[in-house]
Amino acid sequence: MKILITGHTGQVARELQRALAQHELVSLGRADFDLAQPQKLGEVILRERPTLVINAAAYTAVDQAEQERELAFTINAEAPGAMADACFELDIPLIHYSTDYVFDGSKATAYREADTPRPLGVYGASKAAGEQALRISGCEHLILRTSWVYSQHGRNFLLTMQRLLQEREQLKVVDDQIGAPTWAGSIASATAELIEKWQQGRYHWGTYHLTCQGQTSWFGFASAIAERLRAQGKHCAELLPIPSSDYPTPARRPLNSRLDGERLAQDWQVSLPHWEQALDACLSEPQAIKR
Repeated sequence: MKILITGHTGQVARELQRALAQHELVSLGRADFDLAQPQKLGEVILRERPTLVINAAAYTAVDQAEQERELAFTINAEAPGAMADACFELDIPLIHYSTDYVFDGSKATAYREADTPRPLGVYGASKAAGEQALRISGCEHLILRTSWVYSQHGRNFLLTMQRLLQEREQLKVVDDQIGAPTWAGSIASATAELIEKWQQGRYHWGTYHLTCQGQTSWFGFASAIAERLRAQGKHCAELLPIPSSDYPTPARRPLNSRLDGERLAQDWQVSLPHWEQALDACLSEPQAIKR
């Protein structure tokens, strides 16, 4: 099966290339598939004629998006819509990743797929618009909302904490934002499972939540990273919990980023591991997925 993957060097895209290595993969980066130019994306998909498209690319600079609204919407909303139109023309499905930032975080419990999106900032609004573009396109699709993505490459919380914990004597981390850290490798493995079930004829299109199980705060995630560094005999800074109000950012973050994955487990029989188990799996992997 021929699969076109966007976002070539991104965290999820790199893990997808490993998880789906048995297939014919066309992995495209910005030079060949620039989401900032949506008008050109359809012709690439129509030329390649894949069996499936996976969009693992996005504008993810949450704070910068507040000053680059037009670019964020072009990449996160118009581009997925253009991809979906091409997929509809070829009668092939599209798998697209979205985010917990489509919600405002005010709900007391974990968000379900049927909850109404209420994004707090430009980034979340652009991702919500991208979801809607897929829904109205008519193409068969999976929208997979995930959260707090990390891996052993790129820019992410895990790598930043590993560095800062060993550079500083004291480190303050937000403790009132709750969610599920989700390893890009877990996302890729689950996506491979979904594709296999689709090939077997057991599938349900639509929007699903795809995050690791369990919950913690950013402070809890940082503490887990520090614990594993100390187990290796490495120096670690003292961690201090702080409220979000003590760490102001241009874009507001949802305090509750918990996403309920029950529907995915029920419809597809696919679920991700507990976030601490996934963290251990990530840290046990060699940093070998380099391009």
